[in-house]
Order: sequence, then C-alpha cells, then structure tokens
Amino acid sequence: MGSIEEDRSATAGKVISCKAAVLWGPKEPLVMEEIRVDPPKEMEVRIRILFTSICHTDLGFWIGENEAQRAFPRILGHEASGVIESVGAGVVDLKEGDHVIPIFQGECRECAYCKSENTNKCLKFGVDPMRKLMVRDGTTRFRTKDGTPIYHFLNTSTFSEYTVVDSSCVVKVDDHLPLDKMSLLSCGISTGVGAAWNTANLQVGSTVAIFGLGAVGLAVAAGARARGASRIIGVDINSAKFEKGRGFGVTDFINPKEIQTPVHQEIIKLTNGLGVDVSFECAGNIDVLRGAFSSTNPGWGLTVLLGVQAQPDLLPIHPMELFDGRRITGCTFGGFKGRSQMTTFAKQCFSGAVDLDKFVTHELPFDRINEAIQLLMEGKSLRCIMQL
Repeated sequence: MGSIEEDRSATAGKVISCKAAVLWGPKEPLVMEEIRVDPPKEMEVRIRILFTSICHTDLGFWIGENEAQRAFPRILGHEASGVIESVGAGVVDLKEGDHVIPIFQGECRECAYCKSENTNKCLKFGVDPMRKLMVRDGTTRFRTKDGTPIYHFLNTSTFSEYTVVDSSCVVKVDDHLPLDKMSLLSCGISTGVGAAWNTANLQVGSTVAIFGLGAVGLAVAAGARARGASRIIGVDINSAKFEKGRGFGVTDFINPKEIQTPVHQEIIKLTNGLGVDVSFECAGNIDVLRGAFSSTNPGWGLTVLLGVQAQPDLLPIHPMELFDGRRITGCTFGGFKGRSQMTTFAKQCFSGAVDLDKFVTHELPFDRINEAIQLLMEGKSLRCIMQL
C-alpha cells in the first residue's frame, strides 16, 4: 500500500480490497484473506487500522465458549488504532485523516443512557456480543472475493486493514500521541483502570484484592496504585505473575494452589480481620467471584465484576449477605463514556498516570496473528501489538 494520504484520495467512496484475518469456525486458525470492504454509509466511518491487539474476549469467541454467539465467517478484534480513510453522510465531528480508536461500547449521545451521568451504557451502540451486523441498517460491510458476506464483531472488527465503524463507536485522539500504544485503550487498560477509578472510586489508603492478574487485572492494579491504595493483593494460580504484578503495584500475592485455607480467609488475615474495601473479579469464574465477594469487608465491601462469565450460571450470593452493607456490581469499559471521556483519559495515561509500555509484552506483524493468539492462550503475553 502507498502512503495513507494517497490511499485516502484513491479509495474514498469506493470498495476497498484489503487483507483481513477471517474466522471460519470455532478454534480454527484465522485465515488471512483478501476481502472487500464497502464505503461507509450514513453516520459511519471507514478506518485504516494501523495497530491491533488481542483481548481475552476475542479469545473466548474464537474458542466458541457461547453457542449463541456463533456466526461465521467473522472478523474479530476490538482493540486497535488507526486513521480515518473516509466518512459517510451526516458525520460532522470526524474527518478524513483523524487519528482514532474504535470502541466496542459506543456513545450515541442521544439516548436516555448517554444523557445520564449514572451509566456509560448506550441503548443503540452498547456492547452486544450477539450483534453481527451494522446497527443502523442491519447489513455487513465485509465480503469475500466471491461475494460471501462476512460478519462484524463488537461494533469494531479490527482484524482487518480496513474496517467500517459507526461514528458513535469512534474516538478521535490527539495526533501527537503514539498510535501503537493508543490501541491499548480500546478495551483492556481502560476497563481495568476505569474499574478502579470510576466504578470503585478508590481513595488514598484503600485496600484492594484482584482476582486474576491478566492485562485487565494488572490494569486494575495500576489504577489502584495511581489512586494511592495502601494494599493491593493479587490472586492468581500462576505464581510467575507475581514479579510482573509487583511492577504494576501489587503488594501481596496469593496462589490458591499453594495454600490450605480458602483465599478469602487469607485475605481477611492480611487485612487484620476486616477484609478489603474493594475486590475485583477478573477471571470470569463463578467460584472465583464467590471468593472475591467473601474477601470484602462485610460492612462496606464492594465487589466489581470484570470477568466475562460464558456459562449461564447464577450468582453464588445469598440475599441475606447483602444486608450488612456488602455490594456487588458489574463494570463495562471501565465506566468510561467513550467519546466524552477517552481523550482525557488518554492524556492522563501519557502524562504518567499509567505506564502503557509495561502492558506490551510482544510485537508481531499482522500476518502472524495466530502466533499472537497462542501467546495469549499460554499466558505468555499481556498484550501483543500487531502492526498492519
């Protein structure tokens, strides 16, 4: 491909042929295909993706954890950054050449939820793993060379050199910020740090327990440290994660496989019998959630649910356990309203509030995406940034 400026002038309003990593079935290797990407329709933008990475949500869908989500062929991916190639009719706050990140949790700014300060959900463009087509007209913008429709994923589909995204799911960022690191803010880092800052509203001296020290859990730790938490207890069955966790602010580590008592009892001991102020469940495991809830202070403890539970299991909490003051809540995209708040959050990160470099453990070219999936599955990477 030529320069970005040359590509924009040559492709605006036309169907683009480009490479994409297409998933044809659960657990199948992604296939690098030449696909066709339609121009953006009304209120949509077409983005040239420059950097993308793999999140556990992508991995869960690739594995096929939930039968109801299956629709193939499909282009996964929702952590990315790039440059707008063209805009559709009606788009007024974005233009060709803007540096942007696509976001799976959109913000239309028109619905009752977007106008409320009490939620970051959007009625029209909120995250929906079942959605496989564009919201406004229910069609796809992707096709194979022979015309077979390819489905979208999480409002974004970033495992493609070009993608079409509704303008409600696009955040313009400052041109001087590095786009490779900006891709991290599309999901995992924002989710973890935002859970600590927005959902839990941690204060100086707060005590915290984090169950699961993947990228999201470590982002929670980074956010907790930035807020001045006095104790950050990391829980993971992989003891090798402790040294890495220490670099993100984890002060204590518990491996459930190496102790004889339940984890929550160990946490209560570490907190002088009180339990932590806030626990974060980042593993997507119903039994882990039970332990996270039990580790909090009975009078005011808060459990923040971040891990995605693929199975239709109910919460393992008896209603009477909530009467003393314990609470439990979910958190999506860190509680951030993407279009309204992500630009400020990005500036905070690059001003030193969060060290994004620590999350990048690998870098690979896009055509080695299956290697990146394997690294994540084996627990060897936090984020592998792929350049397209």
